[in-house]
Amino acid sequence: MTRADLHTLTGAYAVNALSGRELSEFERHLAVCDACRQEVRELRETATKLAVATALTPPPTMKDDVLRRIATVRQEPPRVAAREARESHAGPRRRTGRRAMNFALAACVAAAAVCGGAAVWQYRQASDARDTARRSEQRVAQAEELTQVLAAPDAHSRSGRMTDGSTGTVVVSRGLNKAVFLASGLPEPPAGRIYQLWFSDGGTMRPAGLMDSSGRSAAAVMSGAVGKASAMGVTVEPAGGSKAPTSDPLVLLTFPSA
Repeated sequence: MTRADLHTLTGAYAVNALSGRELSEFERHLAVCDACRQEVRELRETATKLAVATALTPPPTMKDDVLRRIATVRQEPPRVAAREARESHAGPRRRTGRRAMNFALAACVAAAAVCGGAAVWQYRQASDARDTARRSEQRVAQAEELTQVLAAPDAHSRSGRMTDGSTGTVVVSRGLNKAVFLASGLPEPPAGRIYQLWFSDGGTMRPAGLMDSSGRSAAAVMSGAVGKASAMGVTVEPAGGSKAPTSDPLVLLTFPSA
């Protein structure tokens, strides 16, 4: 490899794209070439600044694609001593033009990185907005379903005191085949636990959904159809709920007769 060829490897070396004999020869050259050492430092600083402009992860094939493409493009060797002597008559304008092109190229790369980061930010903002709208729609739908049961012509209720001192009320509409549970003064469950509702089908407990509590009041439409259930209960279960009760019920409320 000629000395002129070695001068062209600064960019590849700065991004760790050299290996084997090529790497060894360039590092020997770098030890005696001030110009190449300076260029490598500048290229690495630029690469570092561009790398932190956005947090996008490049595809694993990017390095191979870039190396394959640049292998088909002839890189102009740098100006060595004799060549610089011939070009010295051109004055500072040519050097200024080359620096301007390099600056423009760097600016384009930086702009692409910033725009990429802005696109990611915009996507995340839109995704968050969609999630918020979806949750709002779910809350509205739940409130409408709860109101429908409470206002049903055949709605009947039964209340009772729970073991923690709070009050629980179940409202049942056989016509809608649905039930609602209301709690007043229900404390927040211990960390990692949640309240779970159950239908009692002749003494066999059937999961009827989870219920959050703010420590004041709570209301939830019980999941599933009332069916042949004759009562309901509330237990404290591990977060995520259980297939069968793992603790004694806080309350068991018999469904009111029509």
